[in-house]
Amino acid sequence: MPEIVAPFANHLPVRIRFGDGVALELPEIVVAAGAGSALVVIDEGLEELSPAVAAVVEALAASGVEVVRSPKGPGEPRAADVDRTAAALRESGAGIVAAIGGGSVIDTAKAARLCDQLGVEFAAFVDSEREFPPPRLPLVAMPTTAGTGSEVSGGAVISDDRTGTKLGIASPNLRADHALVDPVLTHSTPPATTAFSGVDAIAQAIAGMVARTRTPIGDAIALEAIRLGGRSLLAAYRDGADAAARSEMACASLLAGLTMNISDCAAEHSLGQAIGSRTGAPHGLTIGLVLAETLERERRFVPEQLERVADALGAPEDGSGDGSRAVAAVRGLLRELEFPLLASLELAEDDLDQLTELALADFFITQSPHPWSAAEVRAAFGEALGLTGR
Repeated sequence: MPEIVAPFANHLPVRIRFGDGVALELPEIVVAAGAGSALVVIDEGLEELSPAVAAVVEALAASGVEVVRSPKGPGEPRAADVDRTAAALRESGAGIVAAIGGGSVIDTAKAARLCDQLGVEFAAFVDSEREFPPPRLPLVAMPTTAGTGSEVSGGAVISDDRTGTKLGIASPNLRADHALVDPVLTHSTPPATTAFSGVDAIAQAIAGMVARTRTPIGDAIALEAIRLGGRSLLAAYRDGADAAARSEMACASLLAGLTMNISDCAAEHSLGQAIGSRTGAPHGLTIGLVLAETLERERRFVPEQLERVADALGAPEDGSGDGSRAVAAVRGLLRELEFPLLASLELAEDDLDQLTELALADFFITQSPHPWSAAEVRAAFGEALGLTGR
């Protein structure tokens, strides 16, 4: 039966340019901003691995702009990465920040720009009242993976070095000013990273369909992200040189990031981030480890939304109408991607209580369509841990 559409509001000020080759527009943006020097926050070693990325940095230097590199080491973003990048920004006197890398690099750049402006280290910011002033310097985000959609989101996830816990911060003032989404930059992404980041993009879009903050705009964008991701992730995983698959995945990731701005994530991110805090495993991997288990529970409350997800994933109709098709489609995709199992991270039943506590303390689980009990969270972790195959 038709229902009154709940009120909602949205503002997405990021300037987006999408398409093969748009990364080479970076010098134009930097020069237009009047910046004589640019801090380039970049995955360590990425220029050597990716000719496309190297060409972008070379083009920036050739434009007469002083390029100051701030390499980010491997792994998820930590407070130390933020502090190191903020110090580099302060010392360089750069007039603009360009983040070239995966979501970890872009999140690091967002948080570093903020901490530099406030004149604090990340730990001090976390312990403060968390002001997010309008940014002093522009930020250009250029993703080299198709995953978090951080290039258009107002959030960043950083690990607190004091506790090891992943902390999410969010504000419209964290967003990049420009997003140059060039699928060519993703062509060198290894298969495992392609799988992990791609599942994260699909998970974010699905979460936007089930979160209690969902909106009609978010649904429309999420469904296209799911359709593109469900159609192209396997192809990109199997053949990184498949330009069409890489293009659709880059677009799916961008749309999933927009979905997260308009709607939100849900329990899958809280459970996944608990695993990440405990193990340091890649973000997309941890989300995929619990995605089907959380959706199995969520479908009891929003079956009609998960039926739409199933259709977007191309799942065959079975007449059930209960959202189980979506869960089965997700399990099938994870199986095709040869996704690891939770037990492979050397977690055991003894870890379930701590994981449950971490998940329940996270914000995103509060956005699920119905409150989770501790018993339900523990059971979802237990089901994921008990898998011996997909």
